[in-house]
Amino acid sequence: MTTDTLKENGGRRDAATRAAELLREMSLEEKIYQVTAEMIFDPTGDYRERRDPMCGSYRNPGHFMHYKRETPASPAEVARQINSDVRDSIEAQPHGIPPIENGEALHGAQWGMATCFPQPIALASTFDPELVGRVADVIGKECAAVGVRQVFSPVVNLARDCRWGRTVETYGEDVKLSCDMGAAMCRGLQNNGVIATPKHFADNYAAGGRDSNYSETSERTMRETVLPPFRACFDAGAKSVMAAYNAWEGIPCSCNGRLLTEILRDEWGFDGTVVSDYGGVDGIETAHECGGSRAEAAAMALKAGLDIILPYKRFDAVREALDKGYITEEELDRNVLRVLTAKYRLGLFDSPYADPEAADRLVRCDGHRALALEAARESIILLKNESVLPLKKEKTRRVGVFGQSADVIPVGNNYSGPYGTPWRGDDAPTPLEALNAFLDGAEVIYGEDRDIETLASSCDAVLYFAAIVEGEGSDRSDLRLPSVTVHKTRADDGGIIVDEAAQEIREDQEKSILRLCGANPNTVVVLMNGAPIDMRAWIDRAPAVIEAWYPGEQGAKALTEILFGVTSPGAKLPISVPKSAGQLPLFYAYKPSGRGYAYCDDDGRPMFPFGFGLSYTSFELSQPSVEKTEDGWTLRTAVTNTGGYDGAEVVQVYLHAQRTKTVRPVKELTAYRRVSVKRGETVEVDIPIPADAVRYYDADMRFGAHGGDFSLLVGTSSDDTPYCVELQS
Repeated sequence: MTTDTLKENGGRRDAATRAAELLREMSLEEKIYQVTAEMIFDPTGDYRERRDPMCGSYRNPGHFMHYKRETPASPAEVARQINSDVRDSIEAQPHGIPPIENGEALHGAQWGMATCFPQPIALASTFDPELVGRVADVIGKECAAVGVRQVFSPVVNLARDCRWGRTVETYGEDVKLSCDMGAAMCRGLQNNGVIATPKHFADNYAAGGRDSNYSETSERTMRETVLPPFRACFDAGAKSVMAAYNAWEGIPCSCNGRLLTEILRDEWGFDGTVVSDYGGVDGIETAHECGGSRAEAAAMALKAGLDIILPYKRFDAVREALDKGYITEEELDRNVLRVLTAKYRLGLFDSPYADPEAADRLVRCDGHRALALEAARESIILLKNESVLPLKKEKTRRVGVFGQSADVIPVGNNYSGPYGTPWRGDDAPTPLEALNAFLDGAEVIYGEDRDIETLASSCDAVLYFAAIVEGEGSDRSDLRLPSVTVHKTRADDGGIIVDEAAQEIREDQEKSILRLCGANPNTVVVLMNGAPIDMRAWIDRAPAVIEAWYPGEQGAKALTEILFGVTSPGAKLPISVPKSAGQLPLFYAYKPSGRGYAYCDDDGRPMFPFGFGLSYTSFELSQPSVEKTEDGWTLRTAVTNTGGYDGAEVVQVYLHAQRTKTVRPVKELTAYRRVSVKRGETVEVDIPIPADAVRYYDADMRFGAHGGDFSLLVGTSSDDTPYCVELQS
């Protein structure tokens, strides 16, 4: 697979021309099949007889091959099965049209036990798009290696209400950060011949953090915050997009012509395909109660600009829609042409098969696992430290470990590994295993919460690994750590292929943390989660708190290195951490209220602000300067490491606008740079500020330079910007 496979073997015109020529030869039946898909949960037994080889797209069978097996299927096995399916389809098609084998790739190629990176919320914490681009490159390679050629990733919805269970899938609350991370992910995937499919288009959750609920978002807010990350993905080369389940402006997104045609295609010039979320087209009729049948729903979607109906075969619905005149063959041809063009772009007609032996050599090779460790190191955030961390290895002879997450590989339940079985790898340790390996010769005791008082006081340090259930179908109204409850998510709730995320919480975790802090002054609370936690009950008592997120297959090793000072933490929060759910929605880039922000019982400020993160060392920024350039401006500053450890700092630049024609946020991230600095050294930093930073939508929703006074606030978090520099036009 080369980096040019998406350049269409001679250019876009050639792919479109070949697609148009083929379309003219196809029967109506063949055309209908190209806009339909199939997913079969059990690829065993009479699977070949159950599989219809005529469909245009398939959920790759590798995702389901590991279910109920003692040992997972190898990459070569997965590649051979996908090759077999592709061969059956090509041989069955009158014109030999190959299918697109699709799947998920939220933080790793999810067809099986491929390299499992930190969850997206953790990747965003790196503030390092270059690193995320390398992660995406590996994910793309491990998808293409087995024949998966389209993935439903990345998620670029903003998480501005962390009650939303899918916050873990996002890059946080900020527009700029989500644009950069989403674009980096798309470039890495597309460069390996894998179609990136950013989702969910658009505004996929509503008030209260409720997943897929009706959007009451105005067009201004859509334009300013919701849509830019999608457009950044398309500018980076993404050739597909997934329509959201929800409705906007009274129309379900799956059949919303304003979104799928007027904005996406006519305004932005997008020339790829639009796929439905799983069951989203059926939901036009069933959930939204629009149209009177599946046939009408299919027609509404296809006419509005959606091209592929996922995941189940809906041939009969499209056939009925044509027979009853809900859609014409000429209208269907537009959809089919886009699907065929995508297949020519991918080179599927010329090279439809994967190399099984090469897949075995590539997937989870040494370099890929090393990158998973690097990404984990960069993603873990130090939130609080009262001289407890780093722990000293030579002085630590006895460590007490508590909490249910201590003995689990920290990949998270959401979109990690194949269907029906947890992700696992022989060399992917749990935190408990990583501690034992690192502290060879010391005593590591894994204790029950009931033994806290007995064990903790005799330890040199104690660690509490908190547990929480979250993810797709698990929105929360309470942000506290769950206590003595069982929370289950139906396996078919929304995502269809999302596993049952059932977990029994055996203890009152908040009380356990308080007991542990009382028993040992060297207590470290390690959060394993995908969205902010309400910490009010224990944060004042806890000497040290680490936000580890779900740091992936090598995350336990990275966490151990940070705990003992092998690596200094340098990650920053991509999302504001509220004090309680009562503050939500909460995000730093709010617009002036005209009066104030406080509640009668708190000041409205977060527990920890966007962009916050501590280090074992200390940094100083020099007075910034700004120079006008042809493309905008360049901000110059210097970062000096004034502490005792090598480390990394994220220089953050926020735009503040005054005297504008329309109301702008009080501040918004416009640029940033993660900088590694050795102790005692100074690094000069140049950060480009694009000309678009001072452009905005006026009262008539025209985007441009409409005037105002602009300044740059420079610092190390959204709440710590000691420098202000005026922008001169």
